[in-house]
Amino acid sequence: MSDREPEDRYDLSSRRKSFLGLTKESALKGLFGGNAFVSIVVLGLITFFLFKEGFGFFGQYREDLTIYRKSGLEYVELMREEQNALSALNRYLNSIRTLQSEQLTESGLEFSDVKAVLRKDEDFFYDFEDLAFPLREHILEASEVVATARDSYEEMLDLQEHRQNLINAGRQSEANSFEITEIDLGQMFELVKSKEGDFNAINRHLEEEIPALLERAPIYDDPDLNSRMNRFKELATLFLSEIPVYEERIVLWNREDAISIGESFTSFIFGKKWVTNSSIQNWYGIVPLFSGSLLVAMIAMFFAVPFGVGAAVYVNQVARPLEQNLIKPFIEFISAIPSVVIGFFGIAVFGTLIRNMSGWDSMEWVNFFPLSERLTGFTAGCLLALMAIPTIFTLAEDALNNVPIAFKEASMALGSTKLQTIIRIIVPTALSGIISAVLLGFGRVIGETMVVLLCAGNRIEIPQFTEGIGVFFEPVHTMTGIIAQELGEVVNGSLHYRALFVVGLTLFLISLLINYFAQKIVLKFQISRG
Repeated sequence: MSDREPEDRYDLSSRRKSFLGLTKESALKGLFGGNAFVSIVVLGLITFFLFKEGFGFFGQYREDLTIYRKSGLEYVELMREEQNALSALNRYLNSIRTLQSEQLTESGLEFSDVKAVLRKDEDFFYDFEDLAFPLREHILEASEVVATARDSYEEMLDLQEHRQNLINAGRQSEANSFEITEIDLGQMFELVKSKEGDFNAINRHLEEEIPALLERAPIYDDPDLNSRMNRFKELATLFLSEIPVYEERIVLWNREDAISIGESFTSFIFGKKWVTNSSIQNWYGIVPLFSGSLLVAMIAMFFAVPFGVGAAVYVNQVARPLEQNLIKPFIEFISAIPSVVIGFFGIAVFGTLIRNMSGWDSMEWVNFFPLSERLTGFTAGCLLALMAIPTIFTLAEDALNNVPIAFKEASMALGSTKLQTIIRIIVPTALSGIISAVLLGFGRVIGETMVVLLCAGNRIEIPQFTEGIGVFFEPVHTMTGIIAQELGEVVNGSLHYRALFVVGLTLFLISLLINYFAQKIVLKFQISRG
């Protein structure tokens, strides 16, 4: 009996383990399988939430644009385009006067003498500036009427919704206490429409006065000033020729034209304005944010890819053990630095250094130097490159380590040099892993928030890509930066709130597309090598 006891205990223990499934293999399988399942569930919930909140935006934006049109704000904005053109013309004229003042000052004249010279032609400048006053006043008055009508109408809709919520909650008596004044947007708009004749009369006055005023344009001794004044005359003539176009657009505009979901979608995707605190109309166009993100990512990857991949190749294939032990920890340590610390470094040190360097005498040959801003796309891009290099370096080196050593030995046995082996054998074999490393580095760049929020300048404008390299030194805003900056201040469920979720959804889709095309590229490369 005692001889069989150990065997019985062993059998009992085995049966318990088998029953409970506590073998080492099953435990590990359950652990990693459970973690993978949780990851899939979390990713699914994030995706569902993004799509749910994001797609609600377009219907809400359509309603907002419909009110914008029905109230007549769009009508007033069409007139404002003419005012903006006239204001731009006046700014150009004032720039001529400013240039003349600078030239007189540089020639050594006293301040009183400069004022005396400028006073000779001041009537011409003031008379042209006064021409814009009637148009500005007419548009300001019309804007106040339609903006007030729009605000009153939206307040009426909010009260109606609140009353309906009270009714649904069974609080009928409280709902009946609300007195809601009905607002007729059409009636309010007719007040503005009835004064369309005044707008046309102002244009007739401009068509009469501007040619007469151009005949009084001053003639300067300086050829540069004369050239600018002749250019002003050309622009003024062009403005006069466009007045009928502005009037025609006013006539053809129809308040009853419906706005479709497609228009709200295209207004977001191709919109060139992101304005969220306007008293006239808020606009949610992603182009300025997308172009800012693209610009910063281009700068970052321009530096990160060659430095990251190059360092990986050198450390893995060329460096001695002592160099490897020195270089690798330093590069990998960068990834441990908090992004907010790197952002502070950009503000306090790097951005200031770049701006100071742009003012050096040796940099005078650069036409867009010296810089007036220290926080630009270039500042943010360089710091993001610093953050992406460890990711690219580590993963690229892992890819190089996975290349079979037999490939290298065979190449060297055939007489290839070390450099030829690296370029023609090692790197091409590890190319798929290197591409993955670059993509993950790009994901780090495009998804980084704190650095771009602190160092990119946060100017919501489309970068002037026509300026060449100078565009890299402009302040920009990014998609991640706008979400971090504005999401904490918006009302839950508002149009602005949903617009930020659509920006996040756009980032999500961009990541999917990049990974899809990357897989296509890697697959094509593998097929071609096969």
